Amino acid sequence: MANNGADDLHNVVHDHLHIPAAEKLAATASHKPRILLLYGSLRARSYSRFLTMEAARLLEHFGAEAKIYDPHGLPLPDDVPETHPKVQELRELAAWSEGQVWCSPERHGAMSGVMKSQIDWIPLSSGAIRPTQGKTLAVMQVSGGSQSFNAVNQMRVLGRWMRMITIPNQSSVAKAFTEFDEDGRMKPSSYYDRVVDVMEELVKFTLLTRDRADYLVDRYSERKESAEELSRRVNQRSI
Repeated sequence: MANNGADDLHNVVHDHLHIPAAEKLAATASHKPRILLLYGSLRARSYSRFLTMEAARLLEHFGAEAKIYDPHGLPLPDDVPETHPKVQELRELAAWSEGQVWCSPERHGAMSGVMKSQIDWIPLSSGAIRPTQGKTLAVMQVSGGSQSFNAVNQMRVLGRWMRMITIPNQSSVAKAFTEFDEDGRMKPSSYYDRVVDVMEELVKFTLLTRDRADYLVDRYSERKESAEELSRRVNQRSI
């Protein structure tokens, strides 16, 4: 197919069609990668919480700053105003984070309601800010029976909807009640090794993308739409 350059692109507005530039992908930040971890169970002996705590330890070993959100006391979405303290805490942590870990038990073939409620309370947009767009995401799940991937697959769909960069690797721990000791620490196993892999990969992807997130998710269609909206406002003021 012959390439006639810009003259062959009849349907685009060339003022908003930017050529990807390598020099705009340079890293600048020196602080530790900021990772928020969410888990999806309120049980006293919660294996998703235990797995999340193991992940946080690994993240800190790999040089990240890890914060775990406690979902106890978080109301159902839309049941209280957004000013509720637990909602505000979650949203502030989401805005603070450069990457996230979502860890849910699988219940009835799906992620838990506790997990989904947390994700639903994080807005796709907040004014001009998108709290999750361009942030990295790792997904994990625990199961009471044989290994399954229903919950992590669902969370991948949600991560894409939230415009997050979901890393390729993931963790699914089967028969979780056999994988943790009495103190809630994970036993040595291939499952544990996979968690190490996932957290290592998450830190690498976060280091790779965090300074470039705004540029990576800067889109032609949104630049064009913003310019059109600005033009409309200017024309309305001049009338």
